[in-house]
Amino acid sequence: MRNSTRFALVLLALAAPLSAKSDANKGYAAALANPARPAADTARDAARKPAQLLAFAGIKPGQRVADFIMGGGYLTRILAGAVGPKGVVYAYQPAEFIAFRAAYGTEQEGVAAAHTNVKALRSSLSAFELPEQVDVIITVQNFHDLYLKPMPAGTAEKAKAALFKALKPGGVLIVVDHVAKAGSGFEAADTVHRIDPALARTELTKAGFKFEKASPVWRSKADPLSDNVFSPAIRSKTDQFAFRFRKPK
Repeated sequence: MRNSTRFALVLLALAAPLSAKSDANKGYAAALANPARPAADTARDAARKPAQLLAFAGIKPGQRVADFIMGGGYLTRILAGAVGPKGVVYAYQPAEFIAFRAAYGTEQEGVAAAHTNVKALRSSLSAFELPEQVDVIITVQNFHDLYLKPMPAGTAEKAKAALFKALKPGGVLIVVDHVAKAGSGFEAADTVHRIDPALARTELTKAGFKFEKASPVWRSKADPLSDNVFSPAIRSKTDQFAFRFRKPK
């Protein structure tokens, strides 16, 4: 009798994480299949691989998450569906981006108006702050922007410290960005809108984050790494690294 009880407990223990993963995958599928998503967004899914990104980040219903530098809101809309009505998505748009392109502001307002669980935030990058600590922060194709020459001195250091502060102890930071050639330094941020993965990892480790894992999902050997990411020849086909960091408990 004791053996059969132990066996049943083992089965339950094994089944629990599988069930949780299955539920999460269902949530991702539902979020991606939401008919309210713009056609322009769904057309980008093949290249952006959002389900893999959500899984890499460990997104779950009910979580409080942040989309750091949300751009047009592609990921924000997906996160809103993935965390569900009990979750919250902080959609952060830098004031510098809105000053450069006013549509970033109206797009942010539109996403927030369409999703009750999305909270729009905007400030300068050096003044980034969330109203509470969150479970996950994701930034996609924008980490290099912290090092653009037009940014005020100290922007990157302040933003990295703010990201660290904004996460709960044990929280996850996901960074996806365009790969620059090894040793290219911060210059690549301006010249080709990329960053050397080793440099990004070093900078975030210095900020207190613990590197946990890299994903090869967005890597591409066909990218020569020399073209500006906005070049028609390489746009949406760049080699991209994906790193998962964790804030120590």
